[in-house]
Amino acid sequence: MIVSKVWLLAAFALAGIASSAATAQTNLKIGVISVARLVEQSPQLESVQKKLEDEFGPRQRDITAMQTKLRTQQETFQRDAPVMGEAERLNLERQIRDAQRELERTQNVYLEDLNLRRNEELATLQREVLQKAQEYARAQKFDLLLADQSVIFGSTAVDVTEAVLAILKPSGSAPAPATPPPARGR
Repeated sequence: MIVSKVWLLAAFALAGIASSAATAQTNLKIGVISVARLVEQSPQLESVQKKLEDEFGPRQRDITAMQTKLRTQQETFQRDAPVMGEAERLNLERQIRDAQRELERTQNVYLEDLNLRRNEELATLQREVLQKAQEYARAQKFDLLLADQSVIFGSTAVDVTEAVLAILKPSGSAPAPATPPPARGR
């Protein structure tokens, strides 16, 4: 008899907990953001690209000049090889081969440096985007904000990417809440 009363009380307690949890879940405010879209469409991405262009532009121009010089040497060799002396021809072949090696080495170092800097800048930008998304979620009193990589389905009603993107834009002011506030009587 006592065991059945304990089970009955436990069942009522469990039902009460489940009922309050279900009620709390219906009031949750959940949103989804597309981090990739925020990074791609943010105005900060343009400044990152400009910064990288300014930093690596001179090296790219040097590589282009090296390519032009090598191409000129190759054309000279093809055109004049039949009439060149043996020593002159061998010397030009060696210069071309050395220039090709130097060009490859320079391009590889350039690409490694560029990729490293690009990844650093994009990581910084992504951190900034996620920070703004968190600020937006706190300001709009979201209970849960998910990145789209972990979401299997999300309707457009919970997608707040545009609102966060508006915050990232310099002229963007605080966006309106995702749902309009209820009308108040006079």
